[in-house]
Amino acid sequence: MAALDLFGRRWTLRILWELREQALGFRPLQQRCDGMSSSVLRQRLTELQEARLVEHDTAGDYRLTPLGRDASKELRGLHQWSERWAAALEQAPSDNSDAQP
Repeated sequence: MAALDLFGRRWTLRILWELREQALGFRPLQQRCDGMSSSVLRQRLTELQEARLVEHDTAGDYRLTPLGRDASKELRGLHQWSERWAAALEQAPSDNSDAQP
């Protein structure tokens, strides 16, 4: 349940996603996350560091820890499913039978 609570917080999955391939400094990470507020980004990064999924290196960049890389690998399955889901939604006719004239 603790993992679901952590991953369910707004922006947490996005931060992990953006760090999946490379370490990023605070500002580049903020830009990749559609300019989320710096206070929210700091809070999420602190939570992810406390959970030992992200670390802050000596160069000032944030990177995934081995545990964070494991989580990222698991999230790829969710990403693949979301692509299939989006494709299915695009193909399915919209159901407006409940719409009032």
